[in-house]
Amino acid sequence: MTQTPNIPPVIESDEREYRDSGVPSTVAIAGHPLHPLLVTFPIAFLTGVLGTDVGYWLTGDVFWARASFWLLGAGIVSGLVAAATGMMDFVKIDRVREHQAGWVHMVGNVAALSLSLVSFILRWGNQTGAVLPTGLILSLFVATLIGITGWYGAELVYRHKVAVIGYGPKHRP
Repeated sequence: MTQTPNIPPVIESDEREYRDSGVPSTVAIAGHPLHPLLVTFPIAFLTGVLGTDVGYWLTGDVFWARASFWLLGAGIVSGLVAAATGMMDFVKIDRVREHQAGWVHMVGNVAALSLSLVSFILRWGNQTGAVLPTGLILSLFVATLIGITGWYGAELVYRHKVAVIGYGPKHRP
């Protein structure tokens, strides 16, 4: 028998969820959940801002400041699309709200998008002046938040079996 990892209090575990086939996403095409697909874009764009901010800091090349600005814009737009699909699952799937992982994932991502919007507004019309130190600090904080919320998102999928192709909790053996 496979042992269910149980590492409280940071990560919750539920033996029943470990054994069931999972809860399908409410936003899917042909049964394939869209949220995991869509999050790859804002993750790449918003963590990339940290790299381009560091590039500007080290070189002073305006290219990196402009790249940060455009990555922020793309990250915010794609993040809102990903957030819409994630929020639909958050609202419609009880299992998501029943676990701390669901709340940390949702609140942390809302915070990351909000901080990214603040950073974008600060850089509007002043792309180079807003990078050091404020923009760099914000991008470091956002990248850290995305790492944390990504961990908790994976907890929802892999430990709590949310947004997987399954039959849901009503069909437990």
